[in-house]
Amino acid sequence: MAYQNVILEQVEPGIYRLTVNRPKALNALNSATLDEIGAAALEVGADPAARALILTGAGDKAFVAGADIVEMRDMTGVEGRAFSQRGMRAFRNLELLGVPTIAAVNGYCLGGGCELAMSCDWILASDRAVFGQPEVNLGVTPGFGGTQRLARLVGRARALELLTTGRNVKAEEAVRIGLAVRVVPADQLMDEALATARTIAAKGPVAVRLVKEAVQRGQDMDLDNACVLESEVFGLCFSTEDKAEGMGAFLEKRKAQFTGR
Repeated sequence: MAYQNVILEQVEPGIYRLTVNRPKALNALNSATLDEIGAAALEVGADPAARALILTGAGDKAFVAGADIVEMRDMTGVEGRAFSQRGMRAFRNLELLGVPTIAAVNGYCLGGGCELAMSCDWILASDRAVFGQPEVNLGVTPGFGGTQRLARLVGRARALELLTTGRNVKAEEAVRIGLAVRVVPADQLMDEALATARTIAAKGPVAVRLVKEAVQRGQDMDLDNACVLESEVFGLCFSTEDKAEGMGAFLEKRKAQFTGR
């Protein structure tokens, strides 16, 4: 697929980078951009050799500064609901991607941008990153999953404080409350993201995919059923060539050469 608002590239074998590419609009999310994010996620998911995806924004000012207010301004209630559902679909495609996804947040990450980052498996923040859900300043609620994912990440009370005040959060606080996992200097952000992606790519691909599935499915189960799920995915690993290679390499004191089978 030819993309107009995002750039999807394979920067190294198995490692993809998806860049929201509307820097003049601070990478604001309009309908076309949402559709392309969803399509790009499906494209990566269709590649059996994919191992990790890094998501970032073009330029040095913003990851994504929010949804496109110019497009939203004249929407009716019906159109607003459809726009929300469009974003939900796109972000869910990203969230359900079988490989780990890293949001490399390089600047303003507000509203729809924060919702997009939270759809990734974790957030790596530049020391210039600023997070927030300021939708109440516009007289609306978050529409791309912000009320749900933020509460799951930082807890109900912190989420409600941020959502109802519209307060922005700098990178250090984002890490402290559990929204981001680490802060790095701005000029090292992509290097750090790539280093993490390379580490993941060197592990057993089947195991990595199953770990992600177990965490995603298990977090909404009671503990007993979640542990049953873990036993099932653990057992599945024992039928793979990766398991034989990984354990053989360990015993033979050599580096494993995984195939993803």
